[in-house]
Amino acid sequence: MPTTRRELLQKGSALLLLTGAAAAALEEVLAGTPEKAEGYRLQEHWWAMTIDIGACIGCGNCVRACKTENDVPREPYYFRTWVERYRVPEGDLEHPLVDSPNGGYDGFPELSQPDKGAKSFFVPKLCNHCAHSPCVQVCPVGATFESPDGVVLVDTTYCLGCRYCVQACPYGCRFIDPRSHTVNKCTLCYHRITRGLTTACCETCPTGARRLGDLKSPTDPIHEFLRTHTVHVLKPQMATGSKVYYAALDGSVR
Repeated sequence: MPTTRRELLQKGSALLLLTGAAAAALEEVLAGTPEKAEGYRLQEHWWAMTIDIGACIGCGNCVRACKTENDVPREPYYFRTWVERYRVPEGDLEHPLVDSPNGGYDGFPELSQPDKGAKSFFVPKLCNHCAHSPCVQVCPVGATFESPDGVVLVDTTYCLGCRYCVQACPYGCRFIDPRSHTVNKCTLCYHRITRGLTTACCETCPTGARRLGDLKSPTDPIHEFLRTHTVHVLKPQMATGSKVYYAALDGSVR
């Protein structure tokens, strides 16, 4: 398909300019496989997520729920979301000790010999659904695209498995699915949120550390959270327009 070809995708009163691959993929998601997202208006939403580091207990519920909900390969080391444990020696933000056994799928073992004076905390990670996504910029066929409601998606029917996007992602959140040899990543549970549900990881979090938010909805609790918490994004120097906002993010987190 010529890379210059464009199609107009009309949803409600909005005319949205997308590549042909993106339009086809978005139509498929919204049209009815497996469920039809009736009444969902793309132009009325702009999705984001907040993560409260202080509330995360490293239980692994989010990792297990994500694998089950999204049919992520069962073999180790394939994750759409994972959890890392940081141990920061007293006064030494430059040399944190980071572990993530099986992505946090089974939780974390207790530390047999905690470092004296060190602080320890958990950091969930996932696709940051950037507003200026490096992965979208490098995809040679338009298989990776940004939906009009702020979610970065992949049309696997176009994906070549070239790995350009895997290399371009500064957050390490993409992998090549060994079954299809195409790229796989977090979709923010797009098949759920377009039907009025939250993501699987947010739904199963026992402490509410993860919360899905709609930045275009004036009544969404995300606005109160952003007003009352100091939040940061990962790798702000990359200027990706990340939409995953971390509260209580330690300066040692990379």
